[in-house]
Amino acid sequence: MTGLTPEGIEIDRDIAAPSSRVFAAFTTAGDFAAWFGGDQVAVPAETLDFVAEPGRAWRATMVLPDGNTIAWTGEFREVTPHTRVVFTLTDQPHDPARAEVRVELTAFGEGTRVHLEQDTPGFPDEAKRATIAGYEGFLDALQRLVTA
Repeated sequence: MTGLTPEGIEIDRDIAAPSSRVFAAFTTAGDFAAWFGGDQVAVPAETLDFVAEPGRAWRATMVLPDGNTIAWTGEFREVTPHTRVVFTLTDQPHDPARAEVRVELTAFGEGTRVHLEQDTPGFPDEAKRATIAGYEGFLDALQRLVTA
């Protein structure tokens, strides 16, 4: 299901790539930089500190098409090879509040089902829908990366 939940949002996406490849896209710095933000955004390598290990902080800077930037930060909470990644994120690095993102990967045939949930405390439904739309663009870019 893709839609709103009482806690936030959820998205399901089937991707025609093995779970090991999809997992790498969520946990490898170069892959993450290639899809995070979608096709119109750059994440320069020099702005990326991204090692997927539980308890480790991460950071990335998105460079938008107009030249503006968004600084992201968070922490990895769980990393289970090929099946699960849990991390936090925020685009307000000085605010200690973080949204939790849970990604479950389930292998099927030649593909992988991605189930992504993100908490959205205090978001009105319109903001939740915008968050889903943003992730859909991110996942489109991830899908192209892992199926190329």
